[in-house]
Amino acid sequence: MTPDRSALPGGPATPTRPAEPLHPAAPSRFLTPARTTATAARVLRQLRHDPRTVALLLLVPVLMITLLRYVFDGSPRTFDSIGASLLGIFPLITMFLVTSIATLRERTSGTLERLLAMPLGKGDLIAGYALAFGAVAVAQSVLATALSVGVLGLDVIGSPWLLLLVALLDALLGTALGLFVSAFAASEFQAVQFMPAVIFPQLLLCGLFTPRDRMHPVLEAISGVLPMSYAVDGMNQVLRHTDITADFVRDIAVVAGCALLVLCLGAATLRRRTA
Repeated sequence: MTPDRSALPGGPATPTRPAEPLHPAAPSRFLTPARTTATAARVLRQLRHDPRTVALLLLVPVLMITLLRYVFDGSPRTFDSIGASLLGIFPLITMFLVTSIATLRERTSGTLERLLAMPLGKGDLIAGYALAFGAVAVAQSVLATALSVGVLGLDVIGSPWLLLLVALLDALLGTALGLFVSAFAASEFQAVQFMPAVIFPQLLLCGLFTPRDRMHPVLEAISGVLPMSYAVDGMNQVLRHTDITADFVRDIAVVAGCALLVLCLGAATLRRRTA
């Protein structure tokens, strides 16, 4: 039997097919609307099958504001003075907590790695999460604002729509912060541990307990770079003024800008695996 010379060293070369690429196509560097909306739809479908998370997102701020109203039942002016501020703080806290844990769960379960192996950019993924949780934030803010103004009697001099706008921006800021810190947590417990480090200092220095100008000068300077301070100040502007003030425009611009900046940082620090 004559050996096949093509299989011997120096034998004639046989034509071969081009090698298949070992890696999937590189994701687009720019946001793709179709991929972003598909990611948002997937997250919303997962939330729909998790009633406890939906209850936490939608009902906890409403219950907390209702509880606060009756804590100050004998002093409605006190509720008016701090109720508007907490209307923005409660959504920020709940969105931060749920978003950080949900994103971390995606990474530890391997879902995030499989998604990033597809032609899906980090920007598409972060924008999809932000869009999905942003839709939940809209529902959350509408419920909390409608209850506070229409049922609990929160006395607002300005337009309730402006109050809703600030509450929505606060919830989006909480979403952005949750997406960002999830990249640095190795477990759900660690994600919760970020709350004292990220949320509590802002809560103490935002002007809720005492005016910022009465704080120690160092603390006042620190509060001036924390986004929650501007969220609370924006709520107070609506509470005290009938028209849109320059301070209100500054406040919502700072909150929106911080949310956008943190989302960009979240896309830059997004990792496939948890170390």
